[in-house]
Amino acid sequence: MKWQEVRLNHPNRWLLVEAAQAHTEANQRILDDLVVLDTYKDSVVAMRDYTQMHRQCPDRELYVLHTSREEIEVEERRWFGFRIGA
Repeated sequence: MKWQEVRLNHPNRWLLVEAAQAHTEANQRILDDLVVLDTYKDSVVAMRDYTQMHRQCPDRELYVLHTSREEIEVEERRWFGFRIGA
């Protein structure tokens, strides 16, 4: 689903979404096609669910977004060095 369609279907909500298709242009992640995994009234609950799902499936491209945003702006950052974690 495109972002504008997501916004129409879920007005004024926090969303946990997965990028079904995405690409990078000039250090910006362009989310071409999204799958809405869940909707929320509260950003804290959305982030809690994101964190839990990311720990279970770190390779999935997940985001928490609010539908009040007309455009999605995701800056892509490269990690250098070691990542130590769970």
